[in-house]
Amino acid sequence: MPDAELEAWLRLTLVPGLGGQGLRKLLGNFGLPSQVLGAGRAALTRSVGDALAQRILADDGAAAVEAALRWAEAPGHSIATLGDAAYPQQLLEIPDPPALIYVVGDAGLPARRGLAIVGSRNATPQGVANAERFARAFSEAGLTIASGLALGIDAAAHRGALEGAGSTVAVLGCGVDVVYPQRNSGLYDAVAARGALVSEFPLGSPPVAANFPRRNRLISGLARGVLVVEAALASGSLITARLAAEQGREVFAIPGSIHSPLSKGCHALIREGAKLVESAQDVLDELRFPVPAAAPASPQPEKGHALLAHLGYDPCNVDTLCQRSGLTPDTVSAMLLELELAGTVAALPGGRYQRIG
Repeated sequence: MPDAELEAWLRLTLVPGLGGQGLRKLLGNFGLPSQVLGAGRAALTRSVGDALAQRILADDGAAAVEAALRWAEAPGHSIATLGDAAYPQQLLEIPDPPALIYVVGDAGLPARRGLAIVGSRNATPQGVANAERFARAFSEAGLTIASGLALGIDAAAHRGALEGAGSTVAVLGCGVDVVYPQRNSGLYDAVAARGALVSEFPLGSPPVAANFPRRNRLISGLARGVLVVEAALASGSLITARLAAEQGREVFAIPGSIHSPLSKGCHALIREGAKLVESAQDVLDELRFPVPAAAPASPQPEKGHALLAHLGYDPCNVDTLCQRSGLTPDTVSAMLLELELAGTVAALPGGRYQRIG
């Protein structure tokens, strides 16, 4: 796109208070952004009111526009507008597509077929393991995994996707040049190098709370379906799932323990019609994607087999395991350490342990 036309797109998206609906109305009335900017104040006022018409013509965002144009000239940086062939076509299917998106990394990746994986920031070890394992399987099937780069399930989904043959798209609730959360700075760099970071928010935008519901509609909008791994009843992941349903996407949820608060959101989605998922193949079959060959199961330590049966799948402490197994605390602790080193069991806060896988 010529810089002049991209500059016009940027100018309109940076007008305070205009928003996506107002911008689309202007495009419908006048055509391209350059034609909007060339319209007189009286014509603009009839479309969006006098206050917005004044802001559009004032060009107070000239410095921000120039900075964005310079940013887009750097290797690995791009801006795709509604008028570009590179703009993800699946976003045109949602009710409120962004006028443009900023991309760091592979500019073509957001347009490829994908699946979103979302869930709790405060995920359990089992939830993190599930997210990584499912994302890796979907990536091996050639899917692009979309998520939000948050702590917990999102981060695990990105990591798993990067381990497979496919890749991952991280949709941000801040400017694409802002690393948030800081704890995921290494993952941000990995996604930028081998996947794509996407945002509709202007460069430098901070991660304010109001941005994340808007971010969520893009996570689901980029995907054929959304898989919720773990979610409490008040989780933002449920917003993503419900937006997906409104957008005509498939919604999937992994069930969990009836005692876990992080399973209640998934159970609520299943009651509302989300498809219950026990394996990656369940999702691939539903979406009619090819099924990858199953990886061989990791062997478990022989001495830990009996203890795993007593542990079950809900978290419990050493005293409970001693009562169930009849073993001494020293023996149980030694077995738990062996299982933990093997990656079969995870230690939780409060002296509890949980089986993984």
